[in-house]
Amino acid sequence: MLDCLCDRFPTIARTQWLDRMARGRVRDAEGRALDATHPHRTGMTVRYFREVADETPIPFEETVLHVDKDLLVVDKPHFLPVTPAGNHVEHTLLARLARRFDHPDLVPLHRIDRATAGLVLFSTRRQTRARYQALFRERRIDKRYLAIAPALPELCFPLQRRSRLVRGTPFFRMQEIDGVPNAQTHVDVLQREGALWHYALQPITGRKHQLRVHMAALGAGIVGDDWYPELSSEDIAGRHGFEHPLKLLAHILAFDDPLTGRPRRFTSVRTL
Repeated sequence: MLDCLCDRFPTIARTQWLDRMARGRVRDAEGRALDATHPHRTGMTVRYFREVADETPIPFEETVLHVDKDLLVVDKPHFLPVTPAGNHVEHTLLARLARRFDHPDLVPLHRIDRATAGLVLFSTRRQTRARYQALFRERRIDKRYLAIAPALPELCFPLQRRSRLVRGTPFFRMQEIDGVPNAQTHVDVLQREGALWHYALQPITGRKHQLRVHMAALGAGIVGDDWYPELSSEDIAGRHGFEHPLKLLAHILAFDDPLTGRPRRFTSVRTL
């Protein structure tokens, strides 16, 4: 098994795999710890826990708003990723909740950007997971966001922004191109005072970075956005800290429960 892992992941040192195995961080499909002498078998499932040396702690806490046998609803702070990616593994919402509730089978039903704060729904039970996932896939869930961005006095609100979004450059950014629209956002204004307005955003579709791209395309990039309309030099260099959060909040999630048919509505306790 050790030789197999070293061959499959050549950038990870043999000593690091040995250390992970010694701490029970490499397991089979049933959750049993594997050691370095365990025989490899073609088709065998091996699970390991990815680790990042010197992972930067996220000094903000999530708030659990609701938990039952099927759903867990969490109010996420800015800067905390929902799932492990890149340099964030232990300091992610999923990892924190799995430890807090001793529940390794938690699964997010949707995701919001690391930079965005607000509501995230998790499935707590595998048997009902697909019913709740269908709410997002079939657009049967009402998602409302709050944002602070520059004033747009020349536009008439409410309005619909419809465009075609595709991957841009660098790979983690999105961009609008000509073509059949695949993204739609309802935009309204809640407060018109001074140079910055408070906006209400309702994504009709769920494309990556959709709200950030659409607001930037209207001429009002969301305050604190280092990616749109332009990628900042600080973000390219990876020096951006926690001082300037993105002023975007996943404020409300509402839907008819697919198990009971009853309306459910969750509201973030956070503000911008």
